[in-house]
Amino acid sequence: MSFHGSEPGYSGLPLHALPALGLDCETTGLDTENDRVIELAACRIFGDSEEVFEHLIDPGMPIPPKSTEIHHITDTDVAGKPAFSEVMTSFRTWAGKAVIIGYSIGFDIAVLRAEHARAGMKWQAPRSLDVRHLVQVLAPNLPEKSLEITAEWLGVKIKDRHRALGDARVAAEMFKALIPKLREKNIVTLAQAERACQRLGHRLQQEAAGGWHDPAAVRASIDDTAMRIDSYPYRNQVRDIMSKPPLTAAADTTVSDVLKTMMSKRISSIFVGTGTKAADFGILTERDILRAVDAGGAAALASPASAHAQKPLITIPDSTFVYRAIAKMTSRGFRHLAVEDADGNLVGALSARDLLRQRADSAIALGHTIEEAETPAKLGRIWRELIVVTRGLVAEQVDARDIAAIISQELQGLTQRAAQLAEMQMLAEGAGPPPCAYALLVLGSGGRGESLLAMDQDNAIVYADGAPDSDTDKWFERLGSIVADTLNDAGVEYCKGGIMAKNPEWRMSKTQWSERVRSWIGRAKPEDILNSDIFFDAVVVHGDQKLGREVLEDALAVAGENRNFLHVMESKASDFDSAVGWLGKIKTDNGRIDLKKNGIMPIFSAARAVALAHGLKERSTPGRLRAAKAADVRGAHLIDDLIEAHRIMLEAILFQQLRDIRDGIPLSNRVASAELDGHKRQELKWALERSASINDLMGTPARF
Repeated sequence: MSFHGSEPGYSGLPLHALPALGLDCETTGLDTENDRVIELAACRIFGDSEEVFEHLIDPGMPIPPKSTEIHHITDTDVAGKPAFSEVMTSFRTWAGKAVIIGYSIGFDIAVLRAEHARAGMKWQAPRSLDVRHLVQVLAPNLPEKSLEITAEWLGVKIKDRHRALGDARVAAEMFKALIPKLREKNIVTLAQAERACQRLGHRLQQEAAGGWHDPAAVRASIDDTAMRIDSYPYRNQVRDIMSKPPLTAAADTTVSDVLKTMMSKRISSIFVGTGTKAADFGILTERDILRAVDAGGAAALASPASAHAQKPLITIPDSTFVYRAIAKMTSRGFRHLAVEDADGNLVGALSARDLLRQRADSAIALGHTIEEAETPAKLGRIWRELIVVTRGLVAEQVDARDIAAIISQELQGLTQRAAQLAEMQMLAEGAGPPPCAYALLVLGSGGRGESLLAMDQDNAIVYADGAPDSDTDKWFERLGSIVADTLNDAGVEYCKGGIMAKNPEWRMSKTQWSERVRSWIGRAKPEDILNSDIFFDAVVVHGDQKLGREVLEDALAVAGENRNFLHVMESKASDFDSAVGWLGKIKTDNGRIDLKKNGIMPIFSAARAVALAHGLKERSTPGRLRAAKAADVRGAHLIDDLIEAHRIMLEAILFQQLRDIRDGIPLSNRVASAELDGHKRQELKWALERSASINDLMGTPARF
């Protein structure tokens, strides 16, 4: 058997997160059709420890002396060694579905293809990258294209040259050295690297004429194939399936009475405590009661339930998608979870029984990867799974707004995990634990639940107390820097506008945040409106939830009471040019239209302004608009069309991003409208025209 096929979703993986192998072959000569492989070796490129494969092969023919002069492998060395078919079968199992990296790898793959044909083995080319091609993309004027010159340019030391494992290791090290240089050229993912290499037309033609394989030609068609997926866990949130209201018992209720309640209600757990907040309760399960009776006999039944309840309560937000609940319960072995709302109130219960029918391997994998990731590269691999799931959900015709909410939840999870890893790193560096309580926020579209696959970082830190440039502030500056670097390495790029907690204007104490928000609202300058817009969409993803919510609630209350500020927000939401020209054609720039800037942004800005003006608590754009319609605001009759227009434009961006991932085009919010079919183009035009009604909703004059 030949190489395994590529996994779906590899196209969008950051290069440093690829499951990749450095590979090299030593051969009897340079004829790709007739010469034989006498040594095959490979090494894993990324990993905690070196893992290698190395085997000599009996070629079934004498090794020419000129070849031996180069690699020093003799007929005696290969005598009695396994045949190619045996070694290749072992290598296939060892390699798995890794991407193959090598220097002039097209030669090696061509020789392997010919060996497969001679052995009567089925051939499937691997997905691969040639280090030599990548170097040409970055440094076309490098004086010589030899491995030695390239290694010197990259600062890579050569050892055991012209032996398969030595050359495979060098190729691996050169590839790792190229990754940051490629990033500077906006070449971040596997498909982007393939696309860049395909532009080396003359070089590829020369290699093809010599019988070499073209690595960039193997583009994974499987990336276009939608995996069959049970969409239920992705369509529904915990609030849709939880048991409610939650059943509770006072702390002094006897275990016997609790057991009677559980039997009569046919439930397997009950919350023990008083109050409304989830933090006020513990949980008592059937297993807890059995353990109590086993330890204390029948007398345990007369003891208070609080003596056996487990605390603190393990909770999950009611807005969490079901797939994440599956992942959390499965990975941690939980059978019960308490459900809390955005204010921390206990609102329901979730049991393994509730989730039994919703189990799905893809759901478990997607939610589990982030929690288990210990490095940025492993965090980066969540994007492969997310892309695969996204394609599956698109095939299932799941609403683009629901898919955006899922992507946003993963962004929030990535940010939370980055903070956890940052705390662990700082402990290891001797910086100690957090000097005070703090909350890490995700802002903007990630907070609203409307992120798609082209995203960057928008985050902030609020800490309990401390002055700028104090030791406390410096501790959080370091934390914010590690979070930013970790997310960037995982594929969530640095914010070009600098909206990251590592920067002082997005990292402050609670008191300073209060002053900053009041400054934004009082001055209401354009840059203040932009900053406050992003902040008003924030969600706490890590740390002290109460601290973060207090800052956000204070900001919303102050904004809602300032009529001048609200008026400026309304004017800003209305201040845009129509994306549809006088002749009814969609305006484009180089064939694409920025649908976020020219369509979606006016809608979510208007929804935010209306929500602030009327004290609406919803965070998502559709949620805000529906709440505004229920409140019968001015222009309420326009809202249904705006909600539908928002969906259409989100869908157009999402579909374009999936195509661009496949084609190796850097992701953005720009859509090639001419590539849409007639129906989709007309639908998009209708949606863009609806944006003009924002002026009526805001009560401002239209612009053309």
